Amino acid sequence: MDELNTINIHSDQKYIDALLNNDAPLLDELYDRYSGKIRRMVEQNNGSESDAADIFQDALLSLYNKSREGDFKLTCPLDAFLYFICRNKWLTELKRRKTQRVTFTDTERFNISEDGRELAEICILQKDRRNLLEEKLEELEDGCKKLLRLSWSGESMSKVAELLNITYGYARKRKSACMGKLIELVKQSAQFNSLKW
Repeated sequence: MDELNTINIHSDQKYIDALLNNDAPLLDELYDRYSGKIRRMVEQNNGSESDAADIFQDALLSLYNKSREGDFKLTCPLDAFLYFICRNKWLTELKRRKTQRVTFTDTERFNISEDGRELAEICILQKDRRNLLEEKLEELEDGCKKLLRLSWSGESMSKVAELLNITYGYARKRKSACMGKLIELVKQSAQFNSLKW
């Protein structure tokens, strides 16, 4: 933990704070400074302006979610970090679309530290894991979905049992069974191994 305290926080952390605090002027500045670069990268690699906007928004959402956890600190310039996240997201999308031609020409202009690269990879991985969990949660029957969502909302199990009009003991047993089913669905997914659970 002491090692984390000695990490040099980059001055662009102000943009991460702006995401958390919904600071409109700084968010406008963030979009003005960085969205064009991402748009050019996507458009040069078989994408549209709309694709670029989606990728950029998704990257900001990933940063927001990571920041809300409270342990995210930016240790490299935001443009390099955003570029790295967006590039990986766009490569994933191109693979999904089975597009052949990819020419990331300007990546050499960005100097991302190992810490920055690691943070970006963790951020992407967590977002992909969350998406897979959400997708598999939707495959569960309604009772399981409701019970798991309530228990993940921060409510105590006794409150969850009360809200569902079931006994505390049954709520705990049912949660365990539902979690088991969810884990089974996640492990059976084609994406499971690539997400390094």
